[in-house]
Amino acid sequence: MSDLLELIDVQTYYGNIQALKDITLSVGEGEIITLIGANGAGKSTTLMSISGIVPPRAGDILFMGRSLGGVSPNEIVALGISQVPEGRRIFPYLTVTENLDMGAFLRKDKAGVKKDMEHIFELFPILAERRNQPGGTLSGGEQQMLAISRALMARPRLLLLDEPSLGLAPIYVRLIFDIIRRINRENGTTIFLVEQNANMALKVAHRGYVMETGRIVMADTAENLRNDEGVKRAYLGA
Repeated sequence: MSDLLELIDVQTYYGNIQALKDITLSVGEGEIITLIGANGAGKSTTLMSISGIVPPRAGDILFMGRSLGGVSPNEIVALGISQVPEGRRIFPYLTVTENLDMGAFLRKDKAGVKKDMEHIFELFPILAERRNQPGGTLSGGEQQMLAISRALMARPRLLLLDEPSLGLAPIYVRLIFDIIRRINRENGTTIFLVEQNANMALKVAHRGYVMETGRIVMADTAENLRNDEGVKRAYLGA
């Protein structure tokens, strides 16, 4: 399996505060990778470094072998990386359909956009029912579906998911993780998942990384991480 994404000794700062300390990791084509850790460990910063929102000060990020150094966030989307931010951040006054259209903003293939929107409505029947409703009138779980769908409308090779289950009722948490599996299996989309719910994340992922205070302290298959006593105590409530 070839690496779709590589982070090599990445160091990212907020002013003088170092958030990421020599982060090295890889995401293979077709994988679901999860990054777990406590609040403030640097998980979201890792995703924002990849998407160019908080560019690294040192190290390199390679996507399909190309360095993302100096590449703007909108160019990174055009290359095939879409991020679903923490807190969803949909456009509350735009309809579901208009939100999805915004996800396809950089695309010129109108027939393909229409086909992909139909596929979204198959994946998320509730969004089909609500297609003419403003996004702000949806429930939290429905808004998360919309945020994921909006990102998929860009046809990404790599989907970055930041805390997709945050604040959702248990029934929606299970549904969102089922959808993550399905997107990976049916669309072939590679997924890099940052998630506080480490137990669910490790159930859907192929491999995982554990982050503490800006460093990767552990990397293994998701199954091995789930069975590791230290991971169980720290992140799985066991």
